Amino acid sequence: MGFSRREILKGMGAAGLTPLLVSGCGDSDASGPPPLPELPEYEHTGPLGPENLFEHGVASGDPLTDGVVIWTRVSPESTSEPLEVWWEMALDEGFEQRTAQGTFTTDISRDFTVKVDVPGLVWGRNYYYRFALQGRWSSIGRTRLAPLPNEATKLRFGVCSCANYGFGYFYGFGHMAARSDLDAVLHLGDYFYEYGNDNYPDPDEQLPQRQLEPPHETVTLDDYRIRYALYRRDPDLQECHRQHPFIVVWDDHESANNSWTGGAENHDPETEGPWEDRLAAARQAFFEWIPIRDNPERELYRSFSYGDLADVIMLDTRVEGREQQFPSVVFVEDEPELPENIISAEQESWLKDQLVNSTAKWKIIGNQVVMSLWQFGLDDGSTATVNSDQWNGYRVGRERLLTFLRTNDIRNTVVVTGDVHSSWAMDVTIGDGSYNPETREGAVAVEFVAPGITSPSDLPQSLIDSFVAESPHIRYAESGRRGYFVLDVQADKVQADWYLLDGIGPDQGTETLDASWAALDGQSYTMEMSGAELPNEDAPPLAS
Repeated sequence: MGFSRREILKGMGAAGLTPLLVSGCGDSDASGPPPLPELPEYEHTGPLGPENLFEHGVASGDPLTDGVVIWTRVSPESTSEPLEVWWEMALDEGFEQRTAQGTFTTDISRDFTVKVDVPGLVWGRNYYYRFALQGRWSSIGRTRLAPLPNEATKLRFGVCSCANYGFGYFYGFGHMAARSDLDAVLHLGDYFYEYGNDNYPDPDEQLPQRQLEPPHETVTLDDYRIRYALYRRDPDLQECHRQHPFIVVWDDHESANNSWTGGAENHDPETEGPWEDRLAAARQAFFEWIPIRDNPERELYRSFSYGDLADVIMLDTRVEGREQQFPSVVFVEDEPELPENIISAEQESWLKDQLVNSTAKWKIIGNQVVMSLWQFGLDDGSTATVNSDQWNGYRVGRERLLTFLRTNDIRNTVVVTGDVHSSWAMDVTIGDGSYNPETREGAVAVEFVAPGITSPSDLPQSLIDSFVAESPHIRYAESGRRGYFVLDVQADKVQADWYLLDGIGPDQGTETLDASWAALDGQSYTMEMSGAELPNEDAPPLAS
């Protein structure tokens, strides 16, 4: 469907966007971007708003080649009236080269959050943005668009998951914030935890100075909003959002533990109301507080093209089409009662289309739960599989997807995963005997798993040792430390460098490189590397 210039300008006005006042095609250099638009300046003549008007900082996310979502929240003294919040974007931190400007009206119905999907950014990859209201300015955010095909030679992503506020400080976010060369942060879920101060897994493990708001479990829309507000006041998380665009999916704790389409392990309809109401509240708060692009159904699975180098494909394996988990955590390999689908038929068809039609060198799948096999042998010679909440617990659906990769010879697929609060590098195998542990042939993808930002591993080291001893497809496993990894993407390889912390308590947070594993072009298995990949020297400076 085509649109006239009049329709485009009319639509921009309805969205509170200032039309881009550029000269006609005949007046500009066809080989370069158009001249910068003429934009109005912010003016305010009334009394100043409260000093903490922008106390939750700024954020950006879901970058495209020509647009990005920018976000903030205002904390007005009065919540009775709608507020018109000014925003602007520029190529420089001094805002002398402004490229886009508009206003956004917010009110109590959306918890006074502001989220703008800024279109038409044709002047470059690197931008700064800010907001204004009642004579106050927000902090300045820095963001990056996805590159055009001829611009993509090297990409870097911070990869993380599982941030439990009560357990410790978010040092991992602080370290990622200080890395100027990240193109984006891939957050793979458990952005927050729904539990209250009195649980998960033991209140004695929580830091006294990291008490939760609200202090009880989040169930209602107000509960979820208050918990997001607490997290977004954390200085490390706030700074990471200010410096980098985020691409976020949720896992279970943004709603309730071990959630699925029709319920959750940590939800009691008799005392907490219908699951549909709780899930709707969790989804609304997520779309209010996370810089994710809106869509009519508020779906989380989506994809991003990073030039001809990588397609980033984000899944929702948590509630969109997921059947209820098998009731036992450990089960025999051929258990006949396992559910089939961890995603819906619609999402699975979409995922297969993304994979088979991708023209990018690498396909990076952002995924909540482990896809690789976790198994160990039993005394009777049979095999036990661990964690029915993972792809392992949906054997038919898992085998269907992995067989599709093999049948269609889809190479260079990298799965990045969170959820299990530990670090792993694995070859993704079907489990049908086709994998050769000596040559590594037969693997269909590689999987890199991020540790928790603060959440501790529940896996005993003895169990992990059993996995590694009996599973040659598991190349690296570490469960004792928290942190994140950096995913470096180049034409000849994708490398994961795990940076783990000495602790998450007061006076801790020093990071060290723990491991480096990579997938080489054309190979669907992992190789250990001698050290971390070098930073990208072409990265723009951080926002001051």
